[in-house]
Parts: sequence; structure tokens; C-alpha cells
Amino acid sequence: MTRAGEHTETSDRPELAIAQARWFRALADPTRLAIIKHLLAGPRTVTELVDMTGLPQSRISNHLACLRWCRFVHTDRQGRHVIYSIADTRLKQVLDLADDLVADHSEHLATCKRIGPDWI
Repeated sequence: MTRAGEHTETSDRPELAIAQARWFRALADPTRLAIIKHLLAGPRTVTELVDMTGLPQSRISNHLACLRWCRFVHTDRQGRHVIYSIADTRLKQVLDLADDLVADHSEHLATCKRIGPDWI
């Protein structure tokens, strides 16, 4: 296991490359990405996320289960409510960097035919 800030070559550890690909795949879903961005602003309940996204509760709950399993988010039970929050604040840095990288190429990326809309 590496410490924060250390770099490990994924070519030296195939299992790390697989885990990394799955980590990015979890971020590749627009609904999960929207949930993460809402949670970066602060902890939320499922009901709050439903109100913010306009999506059905079951869909939000399923995506939260994925995000929790992958350890993007964690939960805190407060009475009858479950509060979701970001598990690692470094995620904001990753998404801010992605925003910067995508900004200059967003129109081009939107026309990509190799990763079609059916994948999103």
C-alpha cells in the first residue's frame, strides 16, 4: 500500500491497474458524478439528493450503494436519517483537475464516437 502522494507504476502491479480502471469507471457515470459534486458541497440525505437531482429515490439509492462500496462516500446514521458525505476530500482535487483538462476539449469530447452515448 502506498502513502498519500507516493506514486506506484500500475504496470508493475496489474491488480492496481484493474482497481484504478474500476475507480475511474465509477466516476464515469453522470448520475454518480452529479451525486459526488453535490456531496462535495456538504453532507446530504437521500431525500436531499433526490430533490437536487430530480431523479427517483431508487436510482439515487442504487448509485449511492455503488459509491459507498467503492469508498467514494461514507455514511453516518442520525436517528432515522442516513447522511452521506465524501470519504476522501482529495476527490475534489481530482475533479477540479478533470474540469480543467476537459474545459479546453469539451466540444471535441462530446463528438467522440468510440465511447458512445449508450455507454454513458
